Amino acid sequence: MRIAHFVQRYPPAIGGSEAFFARLSHYLAQHGDQVDVYTTNARDLEAFWCAHGTRLPASSCAEHGLRIRRHPLRCLPYQRLWQRAARWVLPVGVRAWTTGGSPFVPSMWAAAGRRANYAVVHATAFPYTWPILCARRLARRCRARWVLTPFLHLGNWLDPADPMRHAYLAPELVALLKGADLVIVQTRLEYQAVLAQGVPDERVRLLGMGVDPNECCGSDRVTARQRWGIAPDAVVIGHLANKSREKGTLDLLQALALLRPHADCVRLLLAGPEMTSFRDFWRALPDKQNIIRLGVLSEQEKKDFYAAIDIFALPSRSDSFGLVLLEAWANGVPCVGYRAGGIAEVIRHGTDGWLVDCGDIAGLAAALDAFVRNTHLRRLCGARGRAKVLACHAWPPLLARVRAWYYELLTNAPSPGLTQPRSAA
Repeated sequence: MRIAHFVQRYPPAIGGSEAFFARLSHYLAQHGDQVDVYTTNARDLEAFWCAHGTRLPASSCAEHGLRIRRHPLRCLPYQRLWQRAARWVLPVGVRAWTTGGSPFVPSMWAAAGRRANYAVVHATAFPYTWPILCARRLARRCRARWVLTPFLHLGNWLDPADPMRHAYLAPELVALLKGADLVIVQTRLEYQAVLAQGVPDERVRLLGMGVDPNECCGSDRVTARQRWGIAPDAVVIGHLANKSREKGTLDLLQALALLRPHADCVRLLLAGPEMTSFRDFWRALPDKQNIIRLGVLSEQEKKDFYAAIDIFALPSRSDSFGLVLLEAWANGVPCVGYRAGGIAEVIRHGTDGWLVDCGDIAGLAAALDAFVRNTHLRRLCGARGRAKVLACHAWPPLLARVRAWYYELLTNAPSPGLTQPRSAA
């Protein structure tokens, strides 16, 4: 089977949808399928709209049996401003081109207009519509089946007017969902949201996400803490994300300020790329004591990170699932997050972690404090999370399920043994 994958960025760029598509592409290639990846040369998200964003060379190369085509970004003057303005005047059918933050990649559009013999074209992720529109063009051009994995960010579930949910379910994005032959989602909450937009049940599949413990486990706790000068008796809160307002980094820093007077032994370990909202907040932060600021982690550093921490915090408003939660649990570390997006389902409140209402800084501090003060609770929730990961979140059966869905689309008949998975949580 010949398959085209369209994704806004590709490793070494860091992100959940990027990591998923890289893993899926390699799995398919290893099982004899021919896979072409169409992506941009962005390394960080800000490269989509800012000329100073980090980019990789635009190139085409073969890697482990698949071909990766990195198309060059073109940044227009005041790109995000005119994208926002255009949304007020363009009809819904055209508005998808102007989704805020979406990259501008003319060469990808040109490539999608050439004839090819792909059987399946699979695209991701909202709100980065340019690769998705290119994928739709290519699928129509070669009469392939079109698959869409939106990775919806559904925001605060307690707020019916949540602006993030409305943005991700804007009419132009819903039209893309309705036009796909198959929509793959990660949680039951996302599944229900897609059905509520009028996408037929028979065209939606619930997948979930996986983790490979060998990629995030195995470091020595003492050695890991020595790497960053952390005392053996310190209680360490870890945060691994694109450090930004949306990912909850700023809320976490504010919660730490409430926590610190009661827990002098607490350290906060921040890891991942830094977005503008974080850098601005960090410069104005008066008290940076006990905060260890890391950048992008190497493979070994990621193992050290999880070995060093006692609690993992992801008070994010913009996650469809949260792969890092699975990595933390694989290391026996309990998780704290907001009732937002897929995190509201993935964390089982009071069982393997704690959920807090979005924006409740005092509640976030209280949840962290409960884990800081209670070693038994940390170990119990961490052990339950690890058991869940080992039982339900191995990658091979999930990736095999996606491949089976591809073949089902081509044969218009259910594949033998193909069943709906259990809840992603």
